[in-house]
Amino acid sequence: MAFLTVGKENSADIQLYYEDRGSGKPVILVHGWPLSGGSWERQSAMLLQSGFRVITYDRRGFGRSSAPEAGYEYDTLAGDLAKLIDKLGLQDAALVGFSMGGGEVARYMSKYEGKGIAKAAFISSIAPALRKDGNNPDGVDPAVFEGLKRGIEADRYAFLTGFLKDFYNKKILGGTHISDEAIQASWNVAAASSSGAMLKCVDAWLEDFRGDLANLKVPTLVIHGDADQIVPSKASGERMLQYVKQAQVHIIKDAPHGCTWTHATDVNKKLLEFVR
Repeated sequence: MAFLTVGKENSADIQLYYEDRGSGKPVILVHGWPLSGGSWERQSAMLLQSGFRVITYDRRGFGRSSAPEAGYEYDTLAGDLAKLIDKLGLQDAALVGFSMGGGEVARYMSKYEGKGIAKAAFISSIAPALRKDGNNPDGVDPAVFEGLKRGIEADRYAFLTGFLKDFYNKKILGGTHISDEAIQASWNVAAASSSGAMLKCVDAWLEDFRGDLANLKVPTLVIHGDADQIVPSKASGERMLQYVKQAQVHIIKDAPHGCTWTHATDVNKKLLEFVR
């Protein structure tokens, strides 16, 4: 087990839990909400077997990392990532973000000029911009996110049960592409996260990353399921080419938000081709 101190709150250090395994070219995997670095299980195994060095970490407030009161906006979250990349001295790495993790990828590549990163990938990502407004008519109505926050505040455990059913499209894919036990495992991880972090991160999803993406010059991969009920592909993945001209966009038919598990074979094939 390894921890990196990224700050301090009162008398306590703010620590990120991370895992650094394997050898070869590094691949950094940034997890989504409300899970942890362990959610990359199927991708980590494939990359390690293929001869890559794989780095995963738990976002502050989630998994085994500290849960401070503040820091759940993207400047701080990207700063945490930057400290990890500096700590490990990474060079020529591939940076991969899932869902909320796509925001860290976009902000890091912009704010830190992509230091140490040779390739970037966005899977089921919230980029380029989720908030629907006059400048972003193809986004999602902000009322949706207010509803999520009310659900978390009322009973986050009951909320997670319904959320994860949609995350994996259980009604359609349960029993064939994912088991009840795997969904329960995700629930267990999510329920163990900080309640404050769960709630505060929802506001962060409304960040506009279009300006960040304008600075993205490295080879870029976008993977999204066309049946994503959490981050609709038409509001996110399918729009990335408008802002990242060099992006390869791969839309997976009938795949849900949690395609890294349900459609791991397809995701892994594209990801391996890209990082190689």
